[in-house]
Amino acid sequence: MTRKSLPFLFAMLAYAVVLVISLRILAGGIADPSLRLIISLAPMLPAIAVCLSVLSVIRGLDEMQRRLQLEAFAFAFAGTALVTFGYGFLENVGLPRLSMFVVWPLMAALWGCGVALGGLRYR
Repeated sequence: MTRKSLPFLFAMLAYAVVLVISLRILAGGIADPSLRLIISLAPMLPAIAVCLSVLSVIRGLDEMQRRLQLEAFAFAFAGTALVTFGYGFLENVGLPRLSMFVVWPLMAALWGCGVALGGLRYR
């Protein structure tokens, strides 16, 4: 772990804490729809911090590492588009609808695969 990864770790910790708290509050049964909406979206604030910390880490990389990350992100973007679009067609023939919560883990996994493949390519 490097010093540059600390903001990311703190943002992820904040996200996890806010997520757990918001889910518990929502499970308690709040009647006001506006308040339920605000509490439901509360984890997005630390999620924004996570995104900003990732951008900060990428800005601090050298040219080669930035290129590797850009290519990995392009791979993840295109792969996620193809998988989700293709699965949308499969829903037309009876496969269950998937939650939008599936998209980010898919993109993250493909980004990791893209980094690994790029690492092999640039050895």
